[in-house]
Amino acid sequence: VQLQASGGGLVQAGGSLRLSCVASDRTSAERTFADYNMGWFRQAPGKEREFVGVISWTGINTRFADSVKGRFTISRDNAKNTMYLRMNDLKPEDTAVYYCASSTAWTTVPNAYGYWGQGTLVTVSS
Repeated sequence: VQLQASGGGLVQAGGSLRLSCVASDRTSAERTFADYNMGWFRQAPGKEREFVGVISWTGINTRFADSVKGRFTISRDNAKNTMYLRMNDLKPEDTAVYYCASSTAWTTVPNAYGYWGQGTLVTVSS
């Protein structure tokens, strides 16, 4: 599955953004977008990539990092091969490159995600 994240930009603290992650129609040998749990990760300059949130393949279950809980939501539309990350009440510490990724496991561990998008930059000014 090929993934492409978009929607990043510059926003003031307290503002909102919605990121999108679109999967290509190409599939792996056996799976399509709807077969994967989808995660969002982020990497700030000089820091390691960190888990943001994950949504189950059904769209029913989600899990978030404590740092974004209550501010970020994830949704998906399997008919459109698209996942979304809605970010509200953004803070300067949310500044990072945001990546989407797919996994067959329900996990927060980056190494368990096999396919990654190219990343989209979110900058939050104070």
